[in-house]
Amino acid sequence: MQTASTNICERLCNKLICEISWLLNIPRSSVSGIITKWKQLGTATLSWGGRPHKMTERGQCMLKSTGQSSHQLSADSIAKNLQTSCGLQISTTTVRRELHGMDFHGRAAASKPYITKCNAQHWMQWCKTRCHWT
Repeated sequence: MQTASTNICERLCNKLICEISWLLNIPRSSVSGIITKWKQLGTATLSWGGRPHKMTERGQCMLKSTGQSSHQLSADSIAKNLQTSCGLQISTTTVRRELHGMDFHGRAAASKPYITKCNAQHWMQWCKTRCHWT
């Protein structure tokens, strides 16, 4: 029984590498690497490079729920919370990176002046006296 990738490779191997590259919109070096791998191993699946992610799906769900429920927690306290609940050894940098990827951003609130009736009257008087500056 043949897989879909084998069928595709059999059909595309009769074409030139530049034609396959143009059809699939990928670089020629990638196309030639895939074709040689298919000819040698009989499969066209490529292994992913790089280090695997530290966070599991369960850890990401728990991180998202803690980020949504309590906005005031620091990354250090969230990392300790995940360590006790999931048993994951995660640094605060990883917590910040994952939360940033989930569109949680730590920002300080904008400071707004406290306006009393007295302050409002003073501001209004200041504005009225200076309304014809220009």
